[in-house]
Amino acid sequence: MRLPIIAATAFAAAIAAPLHADAGVILNSAVFVERSDGAAHARRFIEPASLLNRGDNVVLVLDWHAHRQSNGFVLTSPIPGTLKFQRSSRDNQEVSVDGGKSWGQIGQLRVADGGAWRFATPEDVTHIRWRIPADMATRGSGRVTYRALVR
Repeated sequence: MRLPIIAATAFAAAIAAPLHADAGVILNSAVFVERSDGAAHARRFIEPASLLNRGDNVVLVLDWHAHRQSNGFVLTSPIPGTLKFQRSSRDNQEVSVDGGKSWGQIGQLRVADGGAWRFATPEDVTHIRWRIPADMATRGSGRVTYRALVR
């Protein structure tokens, strides 16, 4: 399935518009797609997303700028439904599998699967959040990223 150029822009808008951080923090987002040069020892690289296909690996980049932010803060981002979360650039992220109602780590959260409950997997993630500690916030800017697969 081919997604039109506007879809890549829509991914960026989807993560930017509902992206949430505390007051005094400015957020910017971008979407990149991972490509391979096709050589025998393929080199992988990322490029700005303009055309996406089912199965494409994407990297979503969230840049933050904190003005005179002496306290830490929290960044929260929904995972667009057309993506399957894979992993984050930071190990201490928290995830939600129920639309942001409850938070925890993969392997701790449970989801209903038919008539039973099972431990959540990365593809069950609906939201992700990162706690930016005060020592990072006082630097004034930073970046977090996460990888996902186009469904």
